[in-house]
Amino acid sequence: MIRIPASFFAALAALALFSGEAAADSVEELLQEGDAFDQRYQAAEALKFYLPAEQLEPKNPLILVRIARQYRHLASDIPSKEEKLRLGGIALEYSKRAAALAPDDAEAQLSVAISYGKMLPNQGAKAQVQASPRIKEAVDKALKLDPQNDLAWHVLGRWHRVLADVTGVKRILAGAIYGKLPSTTNEAAAKCLQKAIALRPTRLMHYIELGRVYAQMGRKEEARRLINKGLAMPNVEKDDPEMKRLGREALEKLK
Repeated sequence: MIRIPASFFAALAALALFSGEAAADSVEELLQEGDAFDQRYQAAEALKFYLPAEQLEPKNPLILVRIARQYRHLASDIPSKEEKLRLGGIALEYSKRAAALAPDDAEAQLSVAISYGKMLPNQGAKAQVQASPRIKEAVDKALKLDPQNDLAWHVLGRWHRVLADVTGVKRILAGAIYGKLPSTTNEAAAKCLQKAIALRPTRLMHYIELGRVYAQMGRKEEARRLINKGLAMPNVEKDDPEMKRLGREALEKLK
């Protein structure tokens, strides 16, 4: 049985406790307080301010995007698969609300794609197949609104890589049981990730993900070079440790 740390539940319980002083704050003040915790990846603490801000402005997409991000962070920090999916589902609902309220905001649209993507590793095959076109639709909207969004290019590159790896009998079976899967290539994935690197060369996740694409293509030396480059960079973002873990796994398979 997976044991969930008591501190995690204590942090979640604290989300419902709003002090009289915090309740009296303006939305701007609440967001400033929440942002300070968000920047330190302290999701439970950030939600203590973002959730009251939502109560004051429930149709503010900027708030909803922030809340979705915190629930994704909480999901990544807990070992339970069921709890990951529950928290991921909350993040997805907030993302969808933000996207509906702000159809011209790239971050709101991208939040939907990221939320779907974060849930994929813990879902069954049917849910994964159903999520695939929704991820593509959301990230395409984000890139149409902001072609310079490196994270959107990363998400699109990963989408191509995952689908390019579904081949042969597996693809036929998935299509027959759950619906037709889109066809794509590792080359398409590589182009997206090269674009992401060009836009933001300081993000280690871009290098490791491109390395994983090259590994999938059999271009082992390039894969090793890029993954090692990413592994050598300092952790800056929430997902960096997990991305490095995936990079190390890829390197092991290349031996």
